[in-house]
Amino acid sequence: MTHPVPASQAPSRGRARGTGKAGSPGAAGKKASRLFAYLLVGCGALLMLAPFYFMFVFATQSNAAIFNVPPPLWFGDELGKNMATLSARIPFWRNLGWSLYVALMSTALTLLFCSMAGYAFALLEFRFKQPLFLLVMGTLLVPPFMTMIPNFMVMDALGWLDTHRALYIPGAAGAFGIYLMRQFAAASVPVELLKAARIDGCSEFGIYWRIALPLLRPALGTLGLITFIASWNNFMAPLVVLRQAESYTLPLALRSLQSTVNTEWGAIMAGSAIATLPLIVLFVISSRQLIAGLTTGAVK
Repeated sequence: MTHPVPASQAPSRGRARGTGKAGSPGAAGKKASRLFAYLLVGCGALLMLAPFYFMFVFATQSNAAIFNVPPPLWFGDELGKNMATLSARIPFWRNLGWSLYVALMSTALTLLFCSMAGYAFALLEFRFKQPLFLLVMGTLLVPPFMTMIPNFMVMDALGWLDTHRALYIPGAAGAFGIYLMRQFAAASVPVELLKAARIDGCSEFGIYWRIALPLLRPALGTLGLITFIASWNNFMAPLVVLRQAESYTLPLALRSLQSTVNTEWGAIMAGSAIATLPLIVLFVISSRQLIAGLTTGAVK
């Protein structure tokens, strides 16, 4: 025999709906916080992109227009004149070619030597392995400005002053690159695969070149991008080593345009814009590779 359920105990649709309404403020709060986070990130992105935007705008303006208050917010028609001034004051395209040469050589040598050292520290056994690695890591504690005078003296003793090899050979085996490659090799290269290659009679260099190096491709892409950007933007090393304007790299050449009497800021902005374009294109193409290379070893 069934008994009727009292009205006070019967579930009502209104209460069920009320529960849904009670949960809606939480969903609305999450949505509001997400919108606020997007707004905050968007404002930060605009602040970071503003200098690049004004650099491209000022590259098309005259000196008088650049120093107007408020400054111009849109492009002008002085780009041709600024480029003519730039080419007349410095050998701009030669300097651009030297920057490209130094950046490519620095990237290639860094990838080769750092991958070899990282592979050795991660997967090979030899005497004094740990002390040598600690010594390499200890060089990260030395401020770069402390090595400028010793580096100049060494380059002078070798007869490398005013030569571009002095810009890419000394830093070809940096501690950061060795550490990055070592961590990635330890996480991504199976030791069993190397043992199998040794059993098959493969040489140690052949194992590194044919087996380990292809597996290090994500870290190589990351290190290559970082090295290229650092070499492209390097200012202090060319300032210490190079002497003639024809052999300047681009940052040093653009800096030579500034003077206390008459500085053509429109020409400098035009040169800076052209110098920035390769880096922007390179970063857009390989930004995903950069993030993947930095995170893969840590996740594993």
